[in-house]
Amino acid sequence: MAVLGIESSAHTFGVGIVERGKILANEKSMYRITNKGMIPAEVAEFHIANATDVVERALDASGLRIDGITGIGYTRGPGLGPCLQVGQLTAKSLALRLDVPIVPVNHGLAHVEITKHIARLKDPLALYVSGGNSQILKFDRKMHRYSVLGETFDIGIGNMLDALGRSLGLKHAWGSEIERLALHGRYIPLPYTVKGMDFAFAGLLTKASRLAGREKNEDLCYSVQETSFAMLCEAAERALLLSESSELCVCGGVAQNARLAGMLGAMAREHGARFARAPDEYNSDNGAMIALVAEKMISKGMAVPLGRCGIEQRYRIDRAVL
Repeated sequence: MAVLGIESSAHTFGVGIVERGKILANEKSMYRITNKGMIPAEVAEFHIANATDVVERALDASGLRIDGITGIGYTRGPGLGPCLQVGQLTAKSLALRLDVPIVPVNHGLAHVEITKHIARLKDPLALYVSGGNSQILKFDRKMHRYSVLGETFDIGIGNMLDALGRSLGLKHAWGSEIERLALHGRYIPLPYTVKGMDFAFAGLLTKASRLAGREKNEDLCYSVQETSFAMLCEAAERALLLSESSELCVCGGVAQNARLAGMLGAMAREHGARFARAPDEYNSDNGAMIALVAEKMISKGMAVPLGRCGIEQRYRIDRAVL
């Protein structure tokens, strides 16, 4: 079985191809974000213009012909509506043309699953940190879905870092620029909000933004990273002990941050747990993660009729069955 997966939840249009768990291709085109952020309709137009090219590049990389594809997967959500629709329509067109099964995939679930797959983890506690999401997850084998043990009360940590970058006048990519500047900063006390295994970033962002121009950018970047990452580590540590997990992974766009990975790894080692994260290629949005989950779903007989293949901008991971 060779399954083609399409990711289009935000600024990336990605196409991956997986066969029996082996990643054969992982191609993408990314909309260039400016200081204005993302305008969904403009990003969707970019995806429309690039969809065919990315599909063709993925097929070339895999060494397969289009008629060698035996299944299709696409991101149902969460994400930006116009962007999700482009991926959905591309996937449905391919499934109809090839007469092959199709499945809608949860974006967050795909991030966790590809990390488990690449790191060869069995049953990890997962910290999922991206632009719109920050969650602590554990797979429930009886319910065949992920349970959310903790999550943000307000905004995702990725959006928080992006907003900080804009308020400091940094250029995109804000997360990478903040990580670079933080290497030369000193600590300034900032709001720290953890409630059990939940956390909040709005107060931290508000305070740091108010200090923009009054404190050095390096100091603000360092302080925001240290504070927000410590919050995540505290909540994840509590979840690790309460769930009695022996494995911990971090996934999603913010998982590319070396400081966060270092803090989580040190915490995991203190409790004798194995820590892992995937290479950056698979922490950023990508089509291979969608293809990987789609292959599992199709093999379990979870294909969906074309008429029921919709999108859902607020598709929570704890509603997605696997």
